[in-house]
Amino acid sequence: MGFFNYFQIAVIAILVCTIAGKAIYSWRVTGIFPIVIGRGKGAWRVVELLSFVALILWVSEVLLRAFQSRVDMFPAKINVTVPHSPAFRIAGLVLILPGLILFLLAFLNFGTSWRIGIDRKTPGSLVTAGVFSITRNPIYVAFIAIFLGILLINGTWFFLIFALLAVVAIHFQILREEEFLKKQYGKSYAEYCRHAPRYLIW
Repeated sequence: MGFFNYFQIAVIAILVCTIAGKAIYSWRVTGIFPIVIGRGKGAWRVVELLSFVALILWVSEVLLRAFQSRVDMFPAKINVTVPHSPAFRIAGLVLILPGLILFLLAFLNFGTSWRIGIDRKTPGSLVTAGVFSITRNPIYVAFIAIFLGILLINGTWFFLIFALLAVVAIHFQILREEEFLKKQYGKSYAEYCRHAPRYLIW
């Protein structure tokens, strides 16, 4: 296996271990399990569950390609490599590294307020310090950078389609969470929005 294959395996290991470790730690400290996917109402519950399944498929495909497996989860047409040069792989690396740093800092700054999904019953406190002063959604920004970086490294139609759909899904999830946060934290959240951008520059 080459450098980029080992790199992708390391990225997945960091993401999975960080999320699992944080979930277990938060659960033990607060007694609240922070993963609340599927608790939405109506169509949103289905969307959340489908997004979770899609993420599992993405992780599986990254690992299959990194380990150079002969197993194909998708038709050959979806796994066709889009023409790209070594420069694209380097660009992917450049995107992923700051994305990982932002991801880890966000988890550090979040404390026990971190949730996956909207927790209407036991929400955490509003976090505005650290990387949250630079962007209101550091984990989502990090994931966008990582999804695009993995696309540039592998260059298949699957990763292109996934990255495009993920960016759209993340944007609508952010809008949905913002509505909840406005109701939950009122003026504090409105003031925070005036100082920190939704993404990085707007």
